[in-house]
Amino acid sequence: MSDPVIVDGRRARGDASRRVVLASATDLASVEGLDGLTIGRLAETSGYSKSSIATLFRSKEGLQLATIAAAREIFVQQIVEAARTEPRGARRLVLLMRNALVYSRDRVFTGGCFFAATAADVDSKPGPVNDAVREGLAAWYGYVEAQIGHAVAAGELRTDDPEVLAFELIALNEQANSRSLMMQDARPYALAAAAMRARLASAGVGAEALALLDL
Repeated sequence: MSDPVIVDGRRARGDASRRVVLASATDLASVEGLDGLTIGRLAETSGYSKSSIATLFRSKEGLQLATIAAAREIFVQQIVEAARTEPRGARRLVLLMRNALVYSRDRVFTGGCFFAATAADVDSKPGPVNDAVREGLAAWYGYVEAQIGHAVAAGELRTDDPEVLAFELIALNEQANSRSLMMQDARPYALAAAAMRARLASAGVGAEALALLDL
């Protein structure tokens, strides 16, 4: 029988290696896309051998799926969980949008928003990788819309269509990410924040909550 201490030690080392490799993989994919995320290319950037990476992830698709899952965990932690310091309602919604802008502006991933960078890679290619990216984006879109609904229910925001308002706010965030990367300039984030404040003010969100969007 295997010694449990040895097995646990191997598992811990494997988990640690996996975390280090995935940190390199998420960053690489944000720049080069998921198609560019190969075991060989990752070996060049992570310092791990091809055989080690292949042992951890089995295949290119396995690596891609693990990378998407790791990126989604970071996205949720940096944006969604960080906004839960505020109760449901306008303040949480505003903080959520601020967190999304800061996550991209501060380059948590070198290529800006991971999901914006990889969606174009897979949007016309059906399969498990496409499904994983789409599920991550759908969860984000749905969460923003749900927070708008909570703000409406609390009487802190007025809108006839939460889905449309969510679309507008997310579009501003995505445009800031795209323009900043292309122009190598952080100003688009301030512009997006100003546009978000104006849109939310027109929907009845108060000045105190809107102040959370100051960048």
